[in-house]
Amino acid sequence: MDITALVMAGGKGSRMGLTIEKPMLPFLGKPLIDYVVAAINQAKHVTTFYIVTSNNTPNTEQHCKNMGWNILHTNAKGYHEDLKQATKEANLTGAILTMPSDVPAITGKFLDKVIYEFEQCEKDFLAVFVPIQKRLEAGLSISSTDEYKGTWYAVSGINIINGTKIQKDGKIETSAIITEETEVLLNINTLKDVEIAQKLITQHTNTQQ
Repeated sequence: MDITALVMAGGKGSRMGLTIEKPMLPFLGKPLIDYVVAAINQAKHVTTFYIVTSNNTPNTEQHCKNMGWNILHTNAKGYHEDLKQATKEANLTGAILTMPSDVPAITGKFLDKVIYEFEQCEKDFLAVFVPIQKRLEAGLSISSTDEYKGTWYAVSGINIINGTKIQKDGKIETSAIITEETEVLLNINTLKDVEIAQKLITQHTNTQQ
């Protein structure tokens, strides 16, 4: 299965209290969003990707244009409304991988695994969740949570959805991947998260050398 990816990069990022736009936050020498795009480019089953921006993120949009990446500019009415708008403007109807711009440890291999799991689950929506306790043990923040089969999890922001369902109201059949893997564990929500994630990634890189 080959799919299109949407990187959601139009939010205010107000939780971090930064003057710089969150996707452009320096992380080990590069903007956060660059790590996400690098993973998308490495994924074997992502054929096209768009960066979804808004008036909240003009510097991010300019950076992406400079990099030659496809842009979908939305009206900043909220995550779900922006997703609907971007999907409609790009005329996307197949499976769509949606992801945030703040998961610097993400890899193409992990994204391909998520795509495979979506294909196997035969549902219209697949979410990737992280056990809340795992983030707490790492000293990471808990900002967004969701319930799946009676248990609450930390939201990674990585999902796959059937594009034909986005514009419609009503219940969507869902499935989920529950994982503690570093690729999605290191979702950045606070400046402390940045510090912890940079330390963990540096340690992991050093052990691989």
